[in-house]
Amino acid sequence: MRILTGIQPSGKLHWGNYFGAMKSMFDLQDKGENFMFIANYHAMTTVSDGKQLRESTRDVALDYLACGLDPEKTVIYRQSDVPEVQELAWYLSCLTPMGLLERCHSYKDKMAHGFEATHGLFAYPVLMAADILIMNADLVPVGKDQKQHLEVTRDLAQKFNNRFGEIFKLPDAYIPETVATIPGTDGQKMSKSYHNTIELFDPSAKKKIMGIVTDSKTVEEPKDPETNSIFGLYKLFATEEEVAQMASAFRAGGYGYGQAKKELLAAYRRLFDPFKERRDALQRDPDALEDILKAGAAKARQAAAPIIEKVRKAVGL
Repeated sequence: MRILTGIQPSGKLHWGNYFGAMKSMFDLQDKGENFMFIANYHAMTTVSDGKQLRESTRDVALDYLACGLDPEKTVIYRQSDVPEVQELAWYLSCLTPMGLLERCHSYKDKMAHGFEATHGLFAYPVLMAADILIMNADLVPVGKDQKQHLEVTRDLAQKFNNRFGEIFKLPDAYIPETVATIPGTDGQKMSKSYHNTIELFDPSAKKKIMGIVTDSKTVEEPKDPETNSIFGLYKLFATEEEVAQMASAFRAGGYGYGQAKKELLAAYRRLFDPFKERRDALQRDPDALEDILKAGAAKARQAAAPIIEKVRKAVGL
């Protein structure tokens, strides 16, 4: 079974990313043949600064490799290093109905939030389909917001197969078990759009953790652990025993938010300090990082070659 995952390098990764998409991907590394690409073409729909895009692409690679991606188990590559993707996107574009793209809710949502109505944004699902089909993927982990795009991929694969012969598999979506909503520093869902995130390797993590918004209850008062962000975040990092102890302390009273924040900080550092050491080592050796990405691209192109050859022949090229 071939599993394909992609992520846009459109900003710093944060705790929500780790406990959502990243951890799910790491858990799948022993389940099949894994491919993971950094979607720098897709990021161009929202990132227009070349330097920022290059740095963000590198940062995503560093973060994934530091936090658990094993290049011996998962092929990691930059989308732009596999030209077969763009070639296939054109072939698919030539049989994609406009109405299919006009019905995609992601595009309409972006328009509602003030994004510029570019062709790249409109045709995003076609490029996503090319990413998936060129790698002959069986399973694609996606969030609920991307499920429709995978349905578009299946539609286009079937349309191509009906016209030119059976070439593409119809990939299945894998929607990871729902992770409880991860609270941000202000109590809302952690999201870059709310400016309430804590980045994976944030140098100001301590300041942000100690600044998490709480109610005005005193140290002495009992508190409901399930209604405060500190406990919600602590559950992500701590053991079951530690979680039970914090919950009991909150309910008993005599336990303040300041102490809970210190315990959250300690739990975060316990998990992420080893990741940071690995990340720092990779960052000090940019040639090694580049070698990993180039090796991944070579393997990805090797996987793409037989597919694109069949497609070229089928369409008459």
